[in-house]
Amino acid sequence: MILGLLLATVLLPGPAAAATTSGSLDGPATATAAGGMHVPAGPEGRRVALVGVPGLQWSDFSQSGTPTLWKLVTQGSSASLSTRAVPPPDRGITCPIAGWLTISAGQRAGAPGRGCPSPASPQPAGEGATVPNWRDLVAFQSDTGYAAQLGTLGQLVADGGGKVAAIGPGAALAAADKAGKITKYAPTLDGLNDLTPYNLIVFEAADLATAWTKGVPDEAGVPGSLPAAERQAAATRADQQIAALIGKLPPNTTLLLAGTSDVSPNAHLHAAIATGPSPTGQPYPQGYLTASSTRQDALVTITDLTATAIQLLGLTAPRDVVGRAWQPDGNGPAPATATVTRLADGDLASQVLRDVRGPFFTVLVTVQLIFYALAALALRRRRSTRAGKSTPSTDGHAPPADAATAKDHPAPQADGEPADASKLLAAIQVVATVSGAVAVSTFLAQLVPWWSLPMPMVSVIVTILAIAALITALAFAGPWRTHVLGPLTVVAAVTSLALLIDVMTGSALQVNAVTGYEPVTGGRFYGFSNIAFAVYATGTILGLAGVAHWLLGRGVSRTIVVALCGLYGAFAVFADGSPSWGADFGGVPAFVIGVAVFLILLSGRRVSVLKLLLVGAVAVALIAAISFVDWMRPADRRTHLGAFVQQIIDGQAWTVVGRKFGAMIGVTVGNWPLTLLSLVALAFLFLVLARPSRWGASALGQAYALAPPLRAGLLGTLTCAFLGFLMNDSGIAIPAMALTVAVPLTLAACVRALQLATPTPPAGRSTPAAPTRSEA
Repeated sequence: MILGLLLATVLLPGPAAAATTSGSLDGPATATAAGGMHVPAGPEGRRVALVGVPGLQWSDFSQSGTPTLWKLVTQGSSASLSTRAVPPPDRGITCPIAGWLTISAGQRAGAPGRGCPSPASPQPAGEGATVPNWRDLVAFQSDTGYAAQLGTLGQLVADGGGKVAAIGPGAALAAADKAGKITKYAPTLDGLNDLTPYNLIVFEAADLATAWTKGVPDEAGVPGSLPAAERQAAATRADQQIAALIGKLPPNTTLLLAGTSDVSPNAHLHAAIATGPSPTGQPYPQGYLTASSTRQDALVTITDLTATAIQLLGLTAPRDVVGRAWQPDGNGPAPATATVTRLADGDLASQVLRDVRGPFFTVLVTVQLIFYALAALALRRRRSTRAGKSTPSTDGHAPPADAATAKDHPAPQADGEPADASKLLAAIQVVATVSGAVAVSTFLAQLVPWWSLPMPMVSVIVTILAIAALITALAFAGPWRTHVLGPLTVVAAVTSLALLIDVMTGSALQVNAVTGYEPVTGGRFYGFSNIAFAVYATGTILGLAGVAHWLLGRGVSRTIVVALCGLYGAFAVFADGSPSWGADFGGVPAFVIGVAVFLILLSGRRVSVLKLLLVGAVAVALIAAISFVDWMRPADRRTHLGAFVQQIIDGQAWTVVGRKFGAMIGVTVGNWPLTLLSLVALAFLFLVLARPSRWGASALGQAYALAPPLRAGLLGTLTCAFLGFLMNDSGIAIPAMALTVAVPLTLAACVRALQLATPTPPAGRSTPAAPTRSEA
């Protein structure tokens, strides 16, 4: 994404000042230079109670222990809440202070210092109060990479003529205006007898956080997990506080309840509930919440909470607020027990994913490295054996390409080919095919709830291998198994189509997959993740190479074959970049150039620097156009593509570019196993398969001769992977996953080519030639 962001910064409009307006809760909108467009409120008396319970998880809910919370589930809409904010040093969690500040800004925010201290008590000022060290908190945000504007929520309501009340130190952080002041503040609910005058009431039920901060901190200043009994007792106390608040709320008050942060050494998904009047005026129905920021049923984010409160108050969020308003997902109601169970299971999946992801990649890298080493030794052994018993053809290749293309069937076992060597080649081909199917299987594994099975690490590996084995069985199930590119084409096609269908239907397979999204992290929730893009693009290009070989072998004109591959390639690129489906920014230019290299080589032409520059310009123009079209949509319907256009206009693009570039460098430098895997895979491809030497065989040359489109597909794939590495913040992860698909499938094709290659039998000793006159 990095290079794509830089190019878009140049191509799209530069920073510009935008006219902004401010509205009143009961009057007409007026112009201001302070924020975005604010519209007047709707009916008088709009009121929102924003209740924050730091640390509240769905596993804390029970009919007996938290009856008030349980009742809210039956009365409104619910979801899991991703609370990702700016973490403290050395810990990937959201502290209570960071959660409250994120609500205040509508953008990820944090606080300086180590650990997770409790929010400081505000300093009284008449009926209101002032947040201590507010200027320090504001200044810290410029160093986070998000440039959160603290006080956005409270200032917006105040500018609109509304009144804000905060109850509790944490609530004061969320309700303060941009100067750090709260109009009405009370440390406890007892300090506010009448809540009628206030349009926004921010309430803190801090019992879980208070109990947690009393624990012994670790070396990073973060306490350990609360004991189960102590946690349940704290949740019960919080439930009682919420019941007391609800008893004081005026009628027709919308209640937004959220577990605003972590109270554990590890990040979790938290609870989110909305009851009372929705923005349409109708009550939130019993069921699940969603938001356009996630496009996932029953999943919303903490920045969405700010946007929701603003919308409910009849105001329009400024551009600094990156969230999207909560809304019912449109599905029917579910029993409270089923709702709580499903949402608690989602957090369980995220926790198991955190535990298994690192070991899984370690196993994946280790097994692949061992396999490459064994395959290299096996190919060397076969070459040595064949060299002693027969003489290969003089050019080291199989029959001419046109003949092989027209009739690609198995040849009889060559004279001198030992039976054990033939079996070894067959085993290598099967294992290589399974290996190439592993990447897509990591996504298809989400069809099975492996995280709820005993021994999750073993369960996910077994599930992935079982699915990969099924795909491999399909690859060898039909007559295509006898063709050089038969198994490769099947696996690549399954890979491409499975991920394409997934993004067209909401990207559900990528949520909590070991190679997909982590809702707890909150990076992305829909479309193609960088790893999914790498797998999808590789499968698409290699799959097209296999289809092209099949069509050419049946006499279809090369022009028609190139045209058909170009049409599907264009559709695949569109699916990758479409805001409604893939919503991928940095992947589109890389994908376009990779497909173009494939098509140029498939047509029989050479790739030149000029052609690559022209294709690159087209790719950049395409992603710029897609981003601009997305930007033209209403702000609450934009994806990150359109949001980046707005960031360019606002002059914030370089902040995003810097953060993405830092992430790319960090992943590449810090994730040495994937770097090692990439280097070894490339070495195996070029030093073992592509170069005839004492360490390998000219297997890739044999495969190229029998199936020429493989060369075009492989070079197109490598080009796409390399450019994807340069243009995305996932760095080395993109070529690593692309090579995890491409190299094993190429090995499978090479093995089949070796099986089909017929060596030239040794010729008899020739008689001496008659001497020439000069020799005589």
